[in-house]
Amino acid sequence: MLTYLIYALPGIALALYAQFKVKSTFARYAQVPTQKGVNGVQAAQWIMDHTNVHVRVDRIQGELTDHYDPRGKVIRLSDSSVQNSVASVAVVAHELGHAEQDAQEYLPLKVRGAIVPAVSAGGGIAPMLFMVGIFLNSAGLMLAGAILFSLTTVFALITLPVEFNASTRALRTLESSQLLTAQEMVGAKKVLNAAALTYVAAALQSILILLYYLSASRSNN
Repeated sequence: MLTYLIYALPGIALALYAQFKVKSTFARYAQVPTQKGVNGVQAAQWIMDHTNVHVRVDRIQGELTDHYDPRGKVIRLSDSSVQNSVASVAVVAHELGHAEQDAQEYLPLKVRGAIVPAVSAGGGIAPMLFMVGIFLNSAGLMLAGAILFSLTTVFALITLPVEFNASTRALRTLESSQLLTAQEMVGAKKVLNAAALTYVAAALQSILILLYYLSASRSNN
């Protein structure tokens, strides 16, 4: 247990900080209205008009639950992202960055989508297989659990360029379309940088847990 904590704590600490950072940064810039006076849905239309990428815009309940669904070609905006604010526009632009990736067949996005079924299956089985291996004192089962879990790590690593690139596209579009002023762009960058940190934390957590699995399997062997 102590060994696991040594591996896991740095990732957990960064994840907690990242969650605090994204929530506090979003809350700050959610209080800053844009000079254009557009809400999230209007911002989505404004951006689509300037990128020539057109998808459906739906609502979804919750806060910061926004996402792009490539299967339905739709972005879903949460309750927190339909108001007139710098934070809302930044989030909308980011999700439309994913839509632009999809339209241009951005390779990391395609790869991530392709491995989702395997990650979903392996991610649930891996910890149980690893724990059974510990219980049965079987290095083979522990290693099998580690290999399955590695799919989750691959997914987390592929997610990094996907998310960073979507934010880069978002900021470029916001600047070129003049939806935000120069001062508002500073806030948008802070919102997207804070969000990016959550993906870095997720990748670090996955890497550290995988290293623990591999180390424990080798020690048992």
